[in-house]
Order: sequence, then C-alpha cells, then structure tokens
Amino acid sequence: MHLKNYINGVWKDSVTGRTFEDHDPANGDLLATVTLSSAADVNEAVSAAKKAQQQWRLVPAPVKGDILMKASRILEERKEDIARELTCEMGKVIAEARGDVQEAIDMFNLIGGEGRRLRGETVPSEMPNKTIYVVRDPIGVCGLITPWNFPTAIPTWKIAPALVCGNTVVVKPATETPRCMVRIFEALIDAGLKDYPGVINLVLGGGGEVGEAILASKDISMISFTGSTDVGRRIATVCGETLKRSSLEMGGKNAIIVMDDADLHLAVDSVIWSAYGTTGQRCTACSRLIVHRKVKAEFEKLMIEAISKLKLGHGLKSDVGPVINMGARRKIDEYVQIGKNEGAKLLVGGENATEGELAKGSFYKPTLFTDCTPNMRICQEEIFGPVATIIPFDTLEEAIQINNNTAFGLSSAIITNNVNDAMVAARDITTGLVYINAGTIGAEVSTPFGGTRGTGNGHREGGVQVLDAFSEWKTVTFDFSGHVQKAQIDNK
Repeated sequence: MHLKNYINGVWKDSVTGRTFEDHDPANGDLLATVTLSSAADVNEAVSAAKKAQQQWRLVPAPVKGDILMKASRILEERKEDIARELTCEMGKVIAEARGDVQEAIDMFNLIGGEGRRLRGETVPSEMPNKTIYVVRDPIGVCGLITPWNFPTAIPTWKIAPALVCGNTVVVKPATETPRCMVRIFEALIDAGLKDYPGVINLVLGGGGEVGEAILASKDISMISFTGSTDVGRRIATVCGETLKRSSLEMGGKNAIIVMDDADLHLAVDSVIWSAYGTTGQRCTACSRLIVHRKVKAEFEKLMIEAISKLKLGHGLKSDVGPVINMGARRKIDEYVQIGKNEGAKLLVGGENATEGELAKGSFYKPTLFTDCTPNMRICQEEIFGPVATIIPFDTLEEAIQINNNTAFGLSSAIITNNVNDAMVAARDITTGLVYINAGTIGAEVSTPFGGTRGTGNGHREGGVQVLDAFSEWKTVTFDFSGHVQKAQIDNK
C-alpha cells in the first residue's frame, strides 16, 4: 500500500518524491509506504483551503451537518476493517481499536446534528427600535495536528466542528498512523466532500517540516493540536506572537484515589483499565494510585494478581499491545530506572518484554511501583507507558492535595462508598474530568474534554462546547428607528 496526500480534491504524492515507511509496532511488518511532504505541499494545501473556504462558508450548516452524518454511517459500515488496520498500525488491542473507531462515528454524528442548531441568541437592546442577535462566524483555514494514540477518534474531534462552523482544514496526522487518517478522509470524500475540493486537505510527513510549515502559514487562522506539552508550548508561543488562535490538548499525570471504604475489586478493575489499557499511552491514563494506608497492602496484593494475568502480544490477540515504537520503550525504561534510583519499590514489571514473538515488537511489561512520594519524578512527569505508582495517604484532604499537586490537570477519579467524600472530591479536585467509582478514562463525545494547568489552554474538545474553539461570535445590531421616524413624518 502507498499512501498519498489529499490536496484540492486530488490524491497526490509530495513534490519531494520522498517516502517513509509505516510499520506494525508489534512485529515490525511493513504496512505501507507514505509520501513524505515538505513546506511546498503545505503551502499548496493552505492555498486550496483558503480559496475553498469562501464557498464552503456559504454552504448551509444543515448541509454540512448532513455530510458529517453520512460520513458517520460510512465509518459504521467500515468499522471492523478500520479497527483491525488501526490495531496493526498503532498497536492497541482490537477491542480498544473498535472503540476508537466508534468514537469517530459518534463524533461525526454529534457535530453533524449541530448543523441544524449552531445556536446563537437574541439579546434585548437597551435602546428603542433596535434588535440585537449573536451568531457564529467561521474563523477561516484551520491547521489540525493530531496524535497517534487515538488515530481515528481525535481527528474527528477537530475536523467535524471545524467543518460544521464553515472552516476549511489542513490536517497533519502523526507519522506513526497515516493510514488511519486516510480512512477518515475516504469516508468524508465518499460522504460528499468530493464535490467541495479544497475543503479538506491531508499533508503527510513529520512535525519538523510539515508541522512547522502549518504553524508558520499566515493564511492559517487557527491551530488545533493534541500531543506533547513541549510541542504545545511552542505552538502557543508562536501563535501568541502572531495573535493566531490555538486550541491545545497536551499531557496528563492522572490519579485514582482509593479510599479505605472502597470496593477494592472495583478499584483494581478501574486501575487495570486506566493504567494499562492502550499500554498506558493515553493522556487520560492513570499513572498515580493514591491509596489509603489502611487498605494499601491488600490493594497491592490484588494488583499484582491482576497484572500477572495480563497477556502481552499483538493487539489482535492479547490484553496489552506494544508501545508505539522502540524510542518510546527506551523512554519508559529510563523512567523505571529513575524510579528505582529515587527509592520507589518495584512490585512487578519494570523491564522490556522480549520472550518469543514479543522480541519482534516494542513491548514493555506492565509495571507497578509502591512506597512512592508525591514529588518523585515518576509521580510528576508524564511517562506515557504502562507504569503506575502507589502513593499512600491518611486523610481525604491529603489525597486531594496530592492529586492536585502536578503540572497537569486532565483527569482524576475516586473510589469510595461514602457519598460525602465523593462530593468533596468532586468539588475540590482541580482537573477537567472527575470520575466517581470509575477509572480516569472513558470520556464521552457529548461532554467537553480537556484539562487545566499544563494540560491545555482553556479550550475544550467534545460536546457542543468545542464549537467555541472553531468559531467567532458576531454581534449584529439592527436599528430600525429610521423607519419609525419616517412613519412619524408621513403621519404629520
């Protein structure tokens, strides 16, 4: 398979003639060759998007919404094939891959429905014979930079609201997952966007050249980015200097608080799914377990038993897949060594998985540390792998303080049977997402998604709230007092 750019309604190779390879992280198999783009390709895509936006903004919003909902139905028909391709390209297990595609289906449906709403408001004027109403206006061309860990879901979080608000897009997916983005584009094209060349544009390649060209383009009015905090900080800096809008979704260092009255089996199930699902490669992954001292020993015993039952292997036939590449695996192992040097006690895992077929891929054993302190690096810095740390506490107030004491603020959870404790935690935890008696993952498309502090810059994805990031509010004041004055003159 060979993957190409999609610019101005045409699938085409980069002007560079260069390519890169797309591999299965579980076994190294070659999946596709991919065109490797340059700034020239980005400029061509931006030019097409800028021209197309003048027509697209005038297309009735219900028509735009209908295209998105048709794309949703197309993805539904192709769901299993795309999910299996996703597992091979990114590594997550097949059940999670199906969920990834389902989220894309749901997001196109949700935002497609907004095409028949896009509600503004009317406001009573303080002056006579005036009417005021507020409507949404498109921003222009949006540059969308998406990650590899949710290669079908997250692109739809950005593409759908951008399009329904009347914007056009230039999209750069992660180099690790170009095929998944091609599948999203195919659905949109088949849903009707083939008749609107230039509205959606796909440029494949690396962040150093393609991403920087998108960021530097004067004709791109908005950047939506999901990825690392370091890259997000750079995007925020450049956009700040040029007064370009940016919507940033970055890292997390999420925690589950386990109270002394908690159902420990529920707590363990929540942690296993949150910490080791997607091999820990989620911005919402739980990497800190804040556990009451009274139940710490029993909780550790149950966790070790549960982790020992997890089967590593290719995502089509296992519980835990590979991490995205060997570089990621090296970083994870470096953090494990840091944890040991800091004095954390390793309970299980902590090494590369290289037995048998696992030797062909980038596998790391699910890892659990205990007797950690809140300020250890492994409890403060995002590892983005299957590593969790246990931090003991004595009071709810202490647990909440530990929970909030990070540079990030995305997701938190508490496991308790005490409704009062649950309500205090929901009130005092300072993250964008809070779960009661569930893990830190599982956000639904109809709710706003995002975090505080170093996790984001105030915008939200998901829910109808995402429309605010992709539109401008316009206030229209209609003064009809001249008509009244004319009528008075005529009556005289």
